Amino acid sequence: MATRRPSSPAVKPLPIEQRRRLYSVRNLLGLEAQKDLGLRLRVPVYFKDPLVAQNFPGVGIDNDFYTPWEPGLADGPTSARFAVVDYDASLDALQPPAKWNTRQCAYVAPNGKELAKSSSHFRQVSAWAVLQATLDHFESGAGLGRRILWGFEGSRLIVVPQAGYGENAYYDRKSKSLQFYYFDTEDKKRIYTCLSSDIVNHELAHAILDGIRPYYLEAVTPETAAFHEFVGDITALLMVFRNNKFREDLAKRTGGKLDGDALLSGIAHEFGEAVKGEDYLRSAKNELKMRDVKGSFEPHRTSQVLTGAIFGFLLKLSVQYRTRNKSTSVARALWFTVQRIQTMVIQALDLLPPVEVTFWDYAQAMLRAEFVANPTDPDNYRGMLIDVFVDRGILDLSERERLLTPEPVFARTSLTVPYDVGDLASSRAAAYRFLDDNRADLLIPRNVDLVLADVFSSQKLNNTGQKLPRQFIIQYVWREELTLAGSRFGQYEGKTTGMLCGATLVLDPSGNFIHWARKPGTLALEGTRAAVAQEMTLGTARKDLYLDTLARRIQAGSVGDAIGGNVGLLAGSIPQLTAVDVGGSLRFELTPHLSSGHGHESEMEGRRWHLSS
Repeated sequence: MATRRPSSPAVKPLPIEQRRRLYSVRNLLGLEAQKDLGLRLRVPVYFKDPLVAQNFPGVGIDNDFYTPWEPGLADGPTSARFAVVDYDASLDALQPPAKWNTRQCAYVAPNGKELAKSSSHFRQVSAWAVLQATLDHFESGAGLGRRILWGFEGSRLIVVPQAGYGENAYYDRKSKSLQFYYFDTEDKKRIYTCLSSDIVNHELAHAILDGIRPYYLEAVTPETAAFHEFVGDITALLMVFRNNKFREDLAKRTGGKLDGDALLSGIAHEFGEAVKGEDYLRSAKNELKMRDVKGSFEPHRTSQVLTGAIFGFLLKLSVQYRTRNKSTSVARALWFTVQRIQTMVIQALDLLPPVEVTFWDYAQAMLRAEFVANPTDPDNYRGMLIDVFVDRGILDLSERERLLTPEPVFARTSLTVPYDVGDLASSRAAAYRFLDDNRADLLIPRNVDLVLADVFSSQKLNNTGQKLPRQFIIQYVWREELTLAGSRFGQYEGKTTGMLCGATLVLDPSGNFIHWARKPGTLALEGTRAAVAQEMTLGTARKDLYLDTLARRIQAGSVGDAIGGNVGLLAGSIPQLTAVDVGGSLRFELTPHLSSGHGHESEMEGRRWHLSS
């Protein structure tokens, strides 16, 4: 474990010309070297939020927080992937941006002075710094091992740290932005959601997931929306534990009894206290199971089943590590555990299907990713993980034996027309020809028009920092047209919609299948009789579930017309799904960023604004 550095810089950063030359190879340098050379910027941020700072003075402001430096940093802050625009829609006011001082290698106030903790410029810079650092981790070898695009046209995500008055914060694809609001408590205390690292990380996770799986926006079944919330919550939970001081304080305060600590498991403390009168907005420590949320459309409560499962696994892993390494400290055990879980949680995202994810899909992806990275599994991590998923009802007990049965790490699949992996991963056009030539083998209907959702390669690392075999990933989708027949579809009766189908195919450099996550439909297939029969059975079940769920949502009044716009303005009350007419066919899209609490379940019934994504 890295030793915590003093709060004052020990080494003067290199001149900018030298930093620019080193920038392209920065990932070959250790973290401490990057800090010393000025390839990382020290930016004070809250460990969690101002309330935690007040109640736990040892983990208030993190003065040793470092975020990646880039050669093109500019006022705002503005970097390659983020642009802070401090516009308050409630006041119709634009705050001046924080200034980038090249000589000091730091952001300063417009007057050139150090940022005051109470200033809008501190809020601008601290939110940006958290975003910059978290995206860097997701793109690192310990994460996805590749650069990530956003789910919209453009390369910079707009960050609005003081978007207006309201109890809310959200990611919005249409306005290409993260919007953070502020509000006053009953005792006149002003709460800025952009000062909560939990909230900032949660919203960024929505943007990241939307970038790598943009078709999740078109999901009718409730688990996809709940999965979005899970990724947000688990990102918020795990990122704070990358800080040495925070872990040391937690270990000292709990004495190793981590399962009862609200600061460990609670998310968005200040917001939860102000809005709900509770210690946190949501907790990762819960006993919810899939049967408890069956039939629910409320994504936040449903998400807690999966969040609770991963948090439970984190605690089990920490206990196991300390049991096997009795001389190790609680802080070190927690650091090992957090690194391990972060890798498992993030790398599994690349193995998910491109459309309509379920918690079962994610469990399969986590187990497969762990098997590829750790095939011998001497510490029984997969067994522990399976038990956690079975306990929550995410996996069935009957699946346990199959999932633990030894199998080849990579499977060679016979294809009608073999291709060189490097060639098919070179472009979407090349990948399409590969898929089209092998439709029968890949269980793709002959006449559907395939869309290449994404084609890329990634270089991931295992938990010891060793390179895993390079992964070549192809995501492809198609639409199966359905008619909404019957009065149960209300005003949409007789209209058509498209059920998304498709798959994520992960290959190694030799063309072996690492993973193949499919979402079939009901159109005629070629191929072996057994494979076609199984695929058609799964596709029919998907179609029935899609139509039944959509009908239930329509009957509940949770489907409406599209709202919002390119500036991110939202109505005071919005549905969970919006119907968008595209070429005469309806597309039903999630509105994960805001929920009014009217007409359906809500964890804060009756409130016009709340943190919902």
